[in-house]
Amino acid sequence: MVADTSWAAEAPALNDNRFFEIGDPKSANIPLDNSELRGNGLAGIIGSSAALRQSLRLVRVVAPTDSTVLIEGETGTGKELIAEAIHKCSARSTGRFVKVNCAAIPAGLLENELFGHERGAYTGAVARSIGRFECANRGTLFLDEIGELPMELQPKLLAVSQERQFERLGGTTTIHTDVRLICATNRNLREMVEERAFRADLFYRLSVFPIELPPLRDRPEDIRPLVQHFAMGYARRMRKPITAISYEFLSVAERYYWPGNVRELKNFIERSVILSTGGVLTCSLSELNEAPQSSAHLTLEEAERSHILQTLLRTQGVVGGPNGAAVRLGLPRTTLLSKMRRLGISPCQSSSAPGGMKNAGAMSSRRSRAEVHNSDRPICENDREELESDCATQAVAALPRPERRRDNEPSRAEFIHAVDAASSSLRSSRPVD
Repeated sequence: MVADTSWAAEAPALNDNRFFEIGDPKSANIPLDNSELRGNGLAGIIGSSAALRQSLRLVRVVAPTDSTVLIEGETGTGKELIAEAIHKCSARSTGRFVKVNCAAIPAGLLENELFGHERGAYTGAVARSIGRFECANRGTLFLDEIGELPMELQPKLLAVSQERQFERLGGTTTIHTDVRLICATNRNLREMVEERAFRADLFYRLSVFPIELPPLRDRPEDIRPLVQHFAMGYARRMRKPITAISYEFLSVAERYYWPGNVRELKNFIERSVILSTGGVLTCSLSELNEAPQSSAHLTLEEAERSHILQTLLRTQGVVGGPNGAAVRLGLPRTTLLSKMRRLGISPCQSSSAPGGMKNAGAMSSRRSRAEVHNSDRPICENDREELESDCATQAVAALPRPERRRDNEPSRAEFIHAVDAASSSLRSSRPVD
């Protein structure tokens, strides 16, 4: 994992202002102030929000112990740097900090990577190899993306974490190790345990002391010092004479959702510094203005409704078919149509799409069978059944509301009549070969 939490120790020297002179206080731009980057109580981590302080308080508490730590958080929140902070603040700081990304190593090689092998253990093993557990002896072993650990390897990790001993592949000698284990994941391990994708006993063993890292959208007050920190570093590295940050730039950045968290912010600042030509950091903010804002105030139903509408706009109203909204959302076509009716997604809400979309449900039925009507082959029996199924769906939707029964159920006679009428209308559009 790329380390993305910002540390003052990695920042340029705070007393070097060659490119960061204080600007005019009356201007609409915010000068780069080095004093804002000074510590918040732990190893110079940049940020002073309540959510970040809570996580750092847990780091201070657990660092002096040898307990196993599970760091949870979205991608780009800086889980690796938190693990390094725990190591540096512990009594093992003089030992090695060994990192293993469980998602980056093929499943067949991960066991060898962790535990090593003896000579002749398998074809091509011409010499003994030392694993990461041996390398991290008297230090800290950081297992990133622990949720990607193969099921067949989880029992062995459980055994070594409890007994502090293991055997190399192809060996019979028991090796004792003194390692502190820190794990990190951006997945929900509790849900994986319920789905039997992760062993419950291993989960309980690793989550002795869990630390949840807040996403950047939950600590917007940290965005300004982060922007200043990254801007100072990149401007000095690229020799850009940037002395201030546009107020509009910061205002939009603080309102943006940042799904990639600090990693996305860091890359965006680097790109902005590259594009800046003057002394004020600014760039085209269209990509941030057009991006979705924080949905913390939305209910689940509102978020679901918004996501379905956006998907329908991207598919131009097509619900079924290989490129339809149902496939993109991972839902059966009938389930999506049912959700659209329940959420009140009506034809008029699709009219703002490019090209003037009509009824999303009717359009999906017409376009999802476009291959049948527009192709040169005869209509086969499967096509006929699907066509009649679509006719039935359109017929029920077309029935006048006063004629609907309770629970929107038409009578049998009405249903048969509507199906025949819709089927005849569709078949007349193209003669059957």
